[in-house]
Amino acid sequence: MTLQIGATAPDFEANTTEGRIKFHDWIGDSWAVLFSHPKDFTPVCTTELGTLARLKPEFDKRGVKLIGLSVDPVDKHSLWADDIKETQGYAPNYPMIGDTDFNVSKLYNMLPATTGGDVAARTAADNATVRTVFVIGPDKKIKLALAYPMTTGRNFNEILRVIDSLQLTAKHRVATPADWQQGEDVIIAGSVSDEEAKTIYPNGWKTPKPYIRIVPQPR
Repeated sequence: MTLQIGATAPDFEANTTEGRIKFHDWIGDSWAVLFSHPKDFTPVCTTELGTLARLKPEFDKRGVKLIGLSVDPVDKHSLWADDIKETQGYAPNYPMIGDTDFNVSKLYNMLPATTGGDVAARTAADNATVRTVFVIGPDKKIKLALAYPMTTGRNFNEILRVIDSLQLTAKHRVATPADWQQGEDVIIAGSVSDEEAKTIYPNGWKTPKPYIRIVPQPR
């Protein structure tokens, strides 16, 4: 079972390619994306790490910190970075956690609590469930959890779209419809009464059904 949306993201201390961190302190007042990998030098993960490095400026613009995790030691991550740069054009420009004791993987319910032994003796298939994306807010609460199979590369443009929605809806009392993109119409949240909505949206709203109240995206 993945951690539920709204749960506090487990705190931890870990070694990373950028030094030792305490996770909640590292997040600070920012948003964060924690994304995990079953093992270094795996093909799909190699493409993902390079893609995320290329997209990092988009996450920076949104005040989102990136941190990766792989069930291998930090020194191996650093060697993998050379392959990622060579094949993808971008090396990881964010910290990568070395989870050799499986601590973080178990805290985030990506591996059973009984997992142990020599990390080097485990294959990617042994760690196949370590393929999750967590979006965490400044309040340290989990806002999104997505688990991917090993054979399907993650769509980080979709993660950016979700973050845009999360940040918009955290600031304004709205929700975003299916396939929503920045600048498109949104839906007034159900927690806002019609009377209150009239003060927020004096120009009114579109109502294809009484429970669907559509307004332009707040600025």
